[in-house]
Amino acid sequence: MSMTLKTVAVAGAVAAALIAHTTPASAAGKEKCYGVALAGQNDCAAGPGTTCAGTSKVDYQGNAFSLVEAGTCATIELPAMMDGTERMGGSEALMRDMPA
Repeated sequence: MSMTLKTVAVAGAVAAALIAHTTPASAAGKEKCYGVALAGQNDCAAGPGTTCAGTSKVDYQGNAFSLVEAGTCATIELPAMMDGTERMGGSEALMRDMPA
């Protein structure tokens, strides 16, 4: 392996470590808001049948969350459910809009 290739590999590893280290800081001032993510766009923990980010199966899946600005979860405008009931996000997993 050439010296240039080794240098690039080490620089890439250092950059990846720095990005991974700063990720929690980017979540500062954020809170989990369940039931607001579109299918495949959740941030993590979408409940049974899913693993992590991007694994929600339906729009507004109640047990999938997105990180939102602190204090804004309840004010996010969402479309009404099929029966006309108002749909809102919540700070805990919801039992609505679950995949079949």
